[in-house]
Amino acid sequence: MISEIGLLYGAGVAYLGLLFFIAHATERGWLPAALVRHPLVYILSLGVYATTWTYYGSVGFAQSEGYTFLTIYLGLTLAFLLAPVLLAPVLRLVRDYQLTSLADLFAFRYRSQLTGVLVTLFMLVGVLPYIALQIKAVTESVSVLTREAPPNLLALGFCATLGLFAILFGARHITPREKHEGLVVAIAFESAVKLGALLLVGGFALFQVFGGPGGLGDWLAAHPQALETLYAPVSEGPWSSLMLLAFAAAFLLPRQFHMLFVENMDPRSLQVASWGFPLFLLLLNLPIPLVLWAGQARGLEIPPDYYVLGLTAGDGAGWLALLTFIGGVSAASAMMIVTTLALAAMCLNHLLLPAHVTQQSLPRSNLYGWLLWGRRLLILLIIALGYGFYWLLEFNQGLVQIGLISFVAVAQFLPGFLALLFWPRATRIGFIAGLSGGILMWLLALILPLLEASGLPGLPLNLAALMGAEEENRWAFATFWSLAVNSVLFVVGSLLSRPTREEAEAALACRREQLPPARSSGEVQSVSQLETHLARVVGPQTAALEVERALQDLELEATERRPAELRRLRGRLERNLSGLMGPLLARMMVDNRLDVAPQTQVALADSLRFVEEQLEHSTVRLRGLAAELDTLRRYHRQVLHELPLGVCSIAPCGDILIWNHTMSTISGIPADDAVGQPLESLKDPWEGVLRTFINGDDRHLYKLQLSVEGRYRWLNLHKAAIESLIPGDSAAHGLGGMVVLVEDLTELHTLESEVAHNDRLASIGRLAAGVAHEIGNPLTGITSLAQNLRYEQDPAEVELTVRQILEQTRRINDIVQSLITFSHAGEAPRPLPAAVDLRACVDEALQLVQLGESGREIACLNHVPRDLRARGNQQRLLQVFVNLINNALQASRAGDRITITGERVPGGVEVHVEDEGSGIEDGLLDQIFEPFFTTKPPGEGTGLGLSVVYSIIQDHGGTVFADNRPEGGTRFRIRLPAAEEEVMA
Repeated sequence: MISEIGLLYGAGVAYLGLLFFIAHATERGWLPAALVRHPLVYILSLGVYATTWTYYGSVGFAQSEGYTFLTIYLGLTLAFLLAPVLLAPVLRLVRDYQLTSLADLFAFRYRSQLTGVLVTLFMLVGVLPYIALQIKAVTESVSVLTREAPPNLLALGFCATLGLFAILFGARHITPREKHEGLVVAIAFESAVKLGALLLVGGFALFQVFGGPGGLGDWLAAHPQALETLYAPVSEGPWSSLMLLAFAAAFLLPRQFHMLFVENMDPRSLQVASWGFPLFLLLLNLPIPLVLWAGQARGLEIPPDYYVLGLTAGDGAGWLALLTFIGGVSAASAMMIVTTLALAAMCLNHLLLPAHVTQQSLPRSNLYGWLLWGRRLLILLIIALGYGFYWLLEFNQGLVQIGLISFVAVAQFLPGFLALLFWPRATRIGFIAGLSGGILMWLLALILPLLEASGLPGLPLNLAALMGAEEENRWAFATFWSLAVNSVLFVVGSLLSRPTREEAEAALACRREQLPPARSSGEVQSVSQLETHLARVVGPQTAALEVERALQDLELEATERRPAELRRLRGRLERNLSGLMGPLLARMMVDNRLDVAPQTQVALADSLRFVEEQLEHSTVRLRGLAAELDTLRRYHRQVLHELPLGVCSIAPCGDILIWNHTMSTISGIPADDAVGQPLESLKDPWEGVLRTFINGDDRHLYKLQLSVEGRYRWLNLHKAAIESLIPGDSAAHGLGGMVVLVEDLTELHTLESEVAHNDRLASIGRLAAGVAHEIGNPLTGITSLAQNLRYEQDPAEVELTVRQILEQTRRINDIVQSLITFSHAGEAPRPLPAAVDLRACVDEALQLVQLGESGREIACLNHVPRDLRARGNQQRLLQVFVNLINNALQASRAGDRITITGERVPGGVEVHVEDEGSGIEDGLLDQIFEPFFTTKPPGEGTGLGLSVVYSIIQDHGGTVFADNRPEGGTRFRIRLPAAEEEVMA
């Protein structure tokens, strides 16, 4: 028997000190990070749900309501099974927008200061009975152990001690971006203690009281009414109402919202908790029937709520009784600490701060310190209100009955919570109307009867009697009518009003469809200006720290001036300030003080990037048409990014919207550095090339040669205008723009150059015998002239001989230079297109081909006009004529003629190469320009000559085709751009 109250109080304080040491060790990094962030720690921290209601009151609830006591845990299990669609979206909102409480969440969605005030006040009033329940449980547990009435100061001392520890646990720093890892680990340890203590008591009941499972079976056989009393209420009890209340409490109770969302350190832990936390509750409830039957077997003369303590205290197991008491203190203290922290944040953001901002009385030198002390005082005030509620009311109800009053209260937030996720048409008018109606019904159905039962003056109004439902279970009655009135008023109020623009934006954000908010006009064009304007509201010290944090979050420099990045910085500041003082005040400050420059209003690039990032990182599984559309979006996006063509899309304002993988490879500019940036931010030569092409009249640009990072590239550019979906409204909505396709021809160009070079070498090989013959004749003449020169004495004859020798030398040099020029064409970087004298070019080609044997047997006539000029590259056009004339020679017989003619045509010039050979079969005319196609026998042709001709002419922007002459033979017709300007120059 433990009889010293001082010992119990000291043990409780020592245990709280141990919890604080665990929290301190965690925050100092003494515990490994892998342990601190382990999903098991997160699951155990959610065990704050199990208060003295669970620890003590479940036994009493099981005696009066049988197995119906399980509904309080089955409802929560259902909520966690729906975590992917119910809890995960809210966790994303809380993390993305730095929301710190349920009031912040509703104020963010329904965009009304009154919303935050109403939620805060009602949550405070609704949870006070729950806080008072914890104080009652601790004081009565002392009475059970000591068998004496506890002193009046015990409850006050317990509240004062908890107030101190609540400040130490959660009010040592103010910014919610720093998670209270110490608090999470300490609450997890507390949950493990509760679970261990209850399991030990269950084991004590089974083996010490009944002597093992066999003894329990004998006792139940001898007392069949023990099982009957558990089953009987199941068919009659309010199962559905209690499950609904537990379902709502799983995420709407302040302590649950805080631990589930605000203190979540890793979103992936929620997936594990969706099955791990229900398993924890199952283990926690396994001993409850055993403790109930053991208490009945022992005939304990204490309320069933405290059988857990009575069993161990009456059997001389002092250590187990002390451990059980510590478990009860643990359950009560964890609930009160986390609840007061959550309520303090709500009161600070929605009651205290708005009043000071309205009066412009916020401190300008140390806002963080002011907020910190404000939170500490609110923690003490809330605990004091809970103590006052405990002191004023003479509770003559069980622990569970008191807790259910708070459960019905928080269930009034369920319609607004579900609408937040699934009904974008909901409005703040509907939410406020519905919540007000639910509050009224809660007061009439539960609070007034409680006041009357406690002997306090109140209205003698019995709502159940007035509605003829006196025989109905009061929890089912209160739950049904409060939620019915709430939901009807909510729906009617929303349908009779229209969502504001801000509400519509928030609804899209809640459904993960939001684009960045619209920008208003203003003058902020730099980070320093953002900081200066923010300092006018929160003071220079706070402004500097918040801007620095936002820059670090986005990895930006303080010198940033790009409009798109300033918009991102502005959005990050709003989110961070939301965590500091609530979403409404943060939005008010940012909208009024931090407007971005007018030229930044169009933000389609940011919108697309935001949507892509949000959908890519979404943990919400889309369904139905939305899932199909998202699959189609992902497919099209993948196709776009994997295209072998570079794709660049430009918004009307000049911002880059799309920059795919191929474009990054071609340009050497990563997509992250291009998307969302203005076109002029691109490095050379891309800014100039793209701007010139976009502003030009040509829709296509072929074979553009660029030097990119020291390497030549050959590109084709194509563009198309994107028409606005809303005619005449592209600027306002960020629609329309231009898309540019970039085709990299570098490898193809390299291959073509190699093919052309090989073809030239093949031509030179075929000309080798003729070259030797042509060079041999002048050499023979030079030898003869040199021999005769030894005997010439006449100066005139000597001079004539020398001139003849020099003439033969020039002839040899011309032949060699023609071969050198022809063989090296295309190896050096190509010069810009220039005027080409087509007659001279044909003459040079004829000179080359006539070096061969066949060239001397067939007459080649050049009838190209002397003033005919084309725009192009002379060396490459020389190869065209050499190849065509060679083909004609190979198709001709001795005595035939080859005629080359030319003329001007509209838009260019045309050259014909005609022979008198056998012609080409009509079915093969469409294939002769394909690579490796030849009509010659195997081994006598490569099939590359005409392919090279086609490629070179296409590069020049011209055309080439062949047909058969009526009189016999083949005609090749080449059309090239004219060079009229060069001729005139």
